[in-house]
Amino acid sequence: MNYKSLFTPFKIGTMEVKNRIVMSPMGTNSARIDGTIAEDEIAYFEERAKGGTGMIIMGCQFLNPDLAQGSLEGVLQNTYVIPQLTTVVEACHRWGAKICCQISCGTGRNAFPNMYGEAPFSSSDTPSTYNPNMKCRPLSKEQIKDIMKQFKNSAKIAKDAGYDSIEVHAHAGYLVDQFMSSIWNTRTDEYGGSLENRMRFACEIVESIKSAVGKDIPVIFRIALDHLFEGGRTLEESMEIIKILEAAGVDALDIDAGCYERIDYIFPTAYLGDACMEYVCEEARKHVNIPIMNSGNHTPETAVRLIESGNADFVMFGRQLIADPETANKLMNEHAEDVRPCIRCNEECVGRIITRLSKISCAVNVQVCEEARFKIEEAKSKKNVVVVGGGPAGLEAARVAALEGHKVILFEKEGVVGGQLSAAATPKFKDQLKKLVKWYQVQLEKLGVDVRLNTAVDMNNPALEEADNIIVATGAKPIEVNIKGIDGSNVLNVIDAHKHKERIKGDHVVICGGGLSGCDSALELALEEGKKVTIVEMAEGIAKDVMYINLTSILVKIKEAGINVFTSSKVSEINEQGVVIEKADGTKENIAADTVITAFGMKKDSDLADKIREKYYNKTRIVGDSEKVGKVATAVRSGFYAGLSL
Repeated sequence: MNYKSLFTPFKIGTMEVKNRIVMSPMGTNSARIDGTIAEDEIAYFEERAKGGTGMIIMGCQFLNPDLAQGSLEGVLQNTYVIPQLTTVVEACHRWGAKICCQISCGTGRNAFPNMYGEAPFSSSDTPSTYNPNMKCRPLSKEQIKDIMKQFKNSAKIAKDAGYDSIEVHAHAGYLVDQFMSSIWNTRTDEYGGSLENRMRFACEIVESIKSAVGKDIPVIFRIALDHLFEGGRTLEESMEIIKILEAAGVDALDIDAGCYERIDYIFPTAYLGDACMEYVCEEARKHVNIPIMNSGNHTPETAVRLIESGNADFVMFGRQLIADPETANKLMNEHAEDVRPCIRCNEECVGRIITRLSKISCAVNVQVCEEARFKIEEAKSKKNVVVVGGGPAGLEAARVAALEGHKVILFEKEGVVGGQLSAAATPKFKDQLKKLVKWYQVQLEKLGVDVRLNTAVDMNNPALEEADNIIVATGAKPIEVNIKGIDGSNVLNVIDAHKHKERIKGDHVVICGGGLSGCDSALELALEEGKKVTIVEMAEGIAKDVMYINLTSILVKIKEAGINVFTSSKVSEINEQGVVIEKADGTKENIAADTVITAFGMKKDSDLADKIREKYYNKTRIVGDSEKVGKVATAVRSGFYAGLSL
């Protein structure tokens, strides 16, 4: 594909951006407790600027800690934060990138329950998102006046730090959105009721910022045009809003869809597909004349399509630029094959922040927010390295070792690399996994790694003896469960079901096990193969091993696909007619099936690894699922560490 349309300059107000690629605002949760940003965050943003990104919008920085009630992204309250902000601004300017300061007055009703003491602030006494039994505290008119003064103060700090533009965070049902939206705004004063009144809060924010920064620093407004839940704002209703914003002096719109009621759109999952929020642009273009930006699972190809359609002026990459900070330069220099894809797993980016309160990382790029500490450098002493196993851990170990200049041989017993990754990549909605496997193939070939397919290694392989270091990544294998009939000809394990669809007979399929692999297989067979699928799960709910953001999408898709689900039920027998299940109350039910797929989980396949380590204990490292069963992220991370440690 020709990507030239992504690399023409374009103006927002008086600011000219060198290309059409914008980094979406995403929190890193790495700021210091005093509100200043950390050195790790500066290096993180500079790496994306160095990689050719036209404009970087930093994750929201708050007016003050009391309103924030969200992840730690910096606070624009005191002037002592300016020197560090100037450093990140000038680090990005070095590479020709523009940098935008996103300012937020808080999460409001969306405040994380582990990040607030008192009830959150909101436009009204609306229920808290995470605790519907808790009513929010409505902001008084005096507090609103104070917020406007604080916006002016924060905007002045951003200007003095050297930012090129400022973005108002009015997205995702956060505090500003809670004023704009009738479902959350039940006020009866001049900030509630009519659309004009509900927009007053947002328009006063724009006015306050403009009064502090003047005409030369453009103001961008980030807004979801379609809330995607019953009672929320619709695309049609948002058209009047964006016209009001343009009249208020907003210089550009950053638009997409979703809110915390559809949180899978805020952090768009693999199940939503490519360019899942592109649809809002065409209608918006009809109603405003200011520049439009759009985000949401864009690929380089959908980015070209959107820009060439004329419906948007900038395409925003979020997690894609986390996964590969050099995306823009690689596309510009016609090396699209080197772009490392985001797999849209949400595990190590937002997942780390929400579930662990840790700083951002990435499932496929371990160097995120550790650019200095985990820098890959050429080794002074070159070694002979053998990697056993071509799954994600082995592939990453081989790649990093080769980048350091070591001579690497990778043994893979199958005819293709990827391991379980290749099996999991067969559904269309997991196409990014397929791209990741292909990316590894390309990288290892370019790095001169000696990849030996269809080659099983045993203890006596001379390559092990000759190696200076051995990295064993033999992966995992399906858990075997003692169930009557499990060895029947109509039974497949979930890995074989992905890899050998021709072995799935008939229209009716029962999947035993409702974890992630079972649910993905069910969706693939129902949505893409037209099968009538039933999931049987012992736990009270399916996909209990899946982060709740991704689970939201899975549950919606399972309902759309008409998949039957039995929870709190165990498989007691498999026969030629199907499956016999036992429910929680002790009753049994027969479920007809032409094919039965077992998805009871995986266990580490460490027999060979243990033998190799026993013989070569002083030069062997076990990584990936053969050390501890995990996800793609944990496998890649352990492989990266092993390669970097050489």
